[in-house]
Amino acid sequence: MKTYFKSLHGRLLLFALIAVAAVGVCSKLCAQDSTAVIQTSAACANPEDVSQTVDDLGVSLNTVWMLLAAMLVFFMQPGFALVEAGFTRTKNTANILMKNCIDFMAGSLLFFLIGFGVMFGRSGAGFAGLPNFGDLSFFDNGLPTEGFLIFQTVFCATAATIVSGAMAERTKFSMYLLYSIIVSVIVYPVSGHWTWGGGFLMAEGGWLENLTGSTFHDFAGSTVVHSVGGWTALVGAAVIGPRIGKYGKSGKVKAIPGHNLTIAALGVFILWFGWFGFNPGSQLAASGGADRIAISHVFLTTNLAAVSGGLLALFVAWKRYKKPSLSLTLNGVLAGLVGITAGCDAVSPCGSVIIGAICGVLMVFSVEFIDRILKIDDPVGASSVHGVCGLTGTLLTGLFATDGGLFYGGGGSLMSAQIIGAAIVGAWAAGTGFIIFKGLDMVFGLRVSRRVEEEGLDIYEHGEAAYN
Repeated sequence: MKTYFKSLHGRLLLFALIAVAAVGVCSKLCAQDSTAVIQTSAACANPEDVSQTVDDLGVSLNTVWMLLAAMLVFFMQPGFALVEAGFTRTKNTANILMKNCIDFMAGSLLFFLIGFGVMFGRSGAGFAGLPNFGDLSFFDNGLPTEGFLIFQTVFCATAATIVSGAMAERTKFSMYLLYSIIVSVIVYPVSGHWTWGGGFLMAEGGWLENLTGSTFHDFAGSTVVHSVGGWTALVGAAVIGPRIGKYGKSGKVKAIPGHNLTIAALGVFILWFGWFGFNPGSQLAASGGADRIAISHVFLTTNLAAVSGGLLALFVAWKRYKKPSLSLTLNGVLAGLVGITAGCDAVSPCGSVIIGAICGVLMVFSVEFIDRILKIDDPVGASSVHGVCGLTGTLLTGLFATDGGLFYGGGGSLMSAQIIGAAIVGAWAAGTGFIIFKGLDMVFGLRVSRRVEEEGLDIYEHGEAAYN
């Protein structure tokens, strides 16, 4: 037998037998795989499993969209830093940049530990939620809680950093740090609880709806974020007083130009870009047909308001001051963005153009009024852009909302809710801001010494300069 298989015929026969056996084994394995595939296909055809898979994909897409929007809003932080630095003097640039860093660093930690619970936690009294002390298990809105926390954290940082520019060039860094902590823990989360946290201003069947027939509408934060920061900034600038040399003995206003409009313009473009996360991202969903339409609509209204705000500010400044001012045009863009943030989901594209234009014009006159009449020194115009235009955009939503707006046959219900809601949140921000800044000033002193202010905060406060 061994001799036979060593021959040519024997080897051919052995090869044939091995080939037949291999084919048989492969056929059996393929049959098993086919059966498994058929069984798997049958399982997937189960309507409940298909529905679960689709739901999971939808939540995943919504989560990615929310986190992408959070990244864009975070990118607004360097935008604010560049705008404020460009509109102020060289000797205080490092101080400006440091304050914008500390807003996000302190705000992120404290909002995670305390502010998130105050804003979104349950409270029997309805005034505010309870501090969560880092525990996130109390919250569930269908999306990953960690992701929603990050999204809300960047909004909190935005509200806090608005004040930085209004009080620039004369505030002690240590006092600003204390202010930033209080805003992240109390000021923003409490008013946020009244609105986005399910409190009495936006809750269905709540106090405001029972009174006016409508709930307060602030889709992405004209009032909740920007007015809170703007009114606090105005009060802070008033308490600390104007910069040395801003007003003459007769009260005449003296311009103190910023050192770099190039980086200020870059900062505005960054903010403009980030606003496409700020407003559309507030939809918190992108997986369904309605969500696709909604975020696309908000993208459009946001951009139209920005361009109309910038153009109208340009034309008004050109007419009033005989020159097309870049600084006022840049603030006009921001004014339009702030103004549309409340109703970007509720107004038509044409309505957004009108809202942006009104805010752009109003910003020019507001900056002049606060500077020359009230004698409040706001180096970057934060009070006008965020406070005045945030209030204006909130009220205009009551007029231009296509569903319930006064100009669209909705009567005065929504308009009344907007007026009351904006007034309550504004009074809270201004009142708490006055208490914070007046208290810090009386106990510690808000302002740096005359020598430090004249020579610059960078070296004395931080031991280093932005430019060498």
